[in-house]
Amino acid sequence: MVFFLQCVLSGLSAGAVYGLAALGFVLIYKTTGILNLAQGALILLGGYLFSSLAAQLGLPIWLAIVASILIMGIVGYSLERFPLRPMLGQPHLSIVMVTLALYIFFGAIVTSIWGEFAVMPTPYFLPSKTMSIGGIVITSNLLWSFIIGGGITAAFVIFFQFSRVGLNMRAVAEGHQIVRSMGISVSAIIALVWAMATIIGTCGGILSSQIRGADYGLVDYGLKAIGGAILGGMDSIHGAIIGCLIVGVLETLAGGYIGYGIKEAFPYIVLVLAIVIKPYGLFGLERIERI
Repeated sequence: MVFFLQCVLSGLSAGAVYGLAALGFVLIYKTTGILNLAQGALILLGGYLFSSLAAQLGLPIWLAIVASILIMGIVGYSLERFPLRPMLGQPHLSIVMVTLALYIFFGAIVTSIWGEFAVMPTPYFLPSKTMSIGGIVITSNLLWSFIIGGGITAAFVIFFQFSRVGLNMRAVAEGHQIVRSMGISVSAIIALVWAMATIIGTCGGILSSQIRGADYGLVDYGLKAIGGAILGGMDSIHGAIIGCLIVGVLETLAGGYIGYGIKEAFPYIVLVLAIVIKPYGLFGLERIERI
């Protein structure tokens, strides 16, 4: 039982980081209807950028975090300007292929600057002491990652639900024509959405670097988050978060009781099962089309 609970706690910590990546997926999907396959590469770039600023350039940790968030926010905002804005009105599949191309492009940027599969020296700002809670052994960096990830998620949900900008984002998600009739710039809101999704992904990349270090495996966090987002529901913020927590727990349990290979594949197994059994997710809105 102790081992089971230890796996659950570790899984919740990983799921909280997946949840940050999933927020980026859901935010863009809700406002544009597009699945952003580039999110994993943006997480990778954000994690490497933070480690490079802090470890190689010697910036203070807080300044490296702020600089990484600002730079990646500009990157996300710029992506909407080009190449995505000229794609408005094109078939969704064409736009998804553009995001796939961006995934490959940003991955190539990382390997060009830092080397292929390079492991970055990462400054650890979260304490990594081993803690024992009721006989359950867990490192404090996992616990802090869960707390910080949960705090960022809660702050985003409050912003999305209660701020004026968040209200405009929700309005854009309901329909572009209605929003335009109210005098709101849809393109400006979508650009802001891309910036926020990239910033949230960068926060996930920074937290991930505190768990596993900054290496090319950070890109997997974005890919695994797709499974959690689809499981919870691509058009449901709280559903995507819950889905990622479930994926994190199941992944850790699979690794603990079956093996490492199954652990790495398990999020994708969940993705396939979710699409086949419940394609709209646990909390997603089912759309019925009448012919």
